[in-house]
Amino acid sequence: MQDRYAGDMGDYVKLGLLRALAPGRRLGVAWYFHPDEAHNSDGRHTAYLSNPERWRHLDPELFDALQRLVTGIRSVAAIEHAGLVDATFHRTAIPSEGTGRSARTADRSRWFAEVEEALRPCDLVFADPDNGLVDDGPERRGNRKHAKQISLQEALALARDRPALIYHHNTRFNGGHDREVEHWLTQFGQHALAVRASAFSCRTFFILNPDDVISSRVERFCDAWVAARVRLHTV
Repeated sequence: MQDRYAGDMGDYVKLGLLRALAPGRRLGVAWYFHPDEAHNSDGRHTAYLSNPERWRHLDPELFDALQRLVTGIRSVAAIEHAGLVDATFHRTAIPSEGTGRSARTADRSRWFAEVEEALRPCDLVFADPDNGLVDDGPERRGNRKHAKQISLQEALALARDRPALIYHHNTRFNGGHDREVEHWLTQFGQHALAVRASAFSCRTFFILNPDDVISSRVERFCDAWVAARVRLHTV
């Protein structure tokens, strides 16, 4: 997550989903916060806020809050301070520099230990890396790009003994997005759901270790947000 993404269409969907799943839960949010980049125009998907007739009915309170947010200073901190979800937030910047692979790997391990400790009391967690899931290959951990990713190992750790929601930005996976989603569902080794959202950009929210209440809420959310091209992935 980067400050420049705050309030875009991805945030509308992800915060809407969290607001649907979190009532009665101790929600923890790991932003996987990354400093803003300037090499592309990502984060400009805010045109939906100029079309309330199409989008506002999905979550009027959230829509209005994000509309105010994007006219000010767009930031992850602003999302937290808006009180859109009641949560424990971890916003320490994810390590992305370092003098070499071994140093970056060690920094990442320490950072993730802080995430686990901060979110330990939570019974529902959300992880929001820029790019989403990657495998656990050791070459990943020392790569600078890993700062924008969550490893399978980290996702499973966050889902230990509780439901966890993991953001994934769909890629040019061989065989297409359906095959990509199926791939990750087979990697988790536990019951998991996948919520697909394809308005403006293709993204998937994986829900690991869902209980019956969370599963029911996911289904209701997908039914309510179908106008935003949100659906529950089925084989």
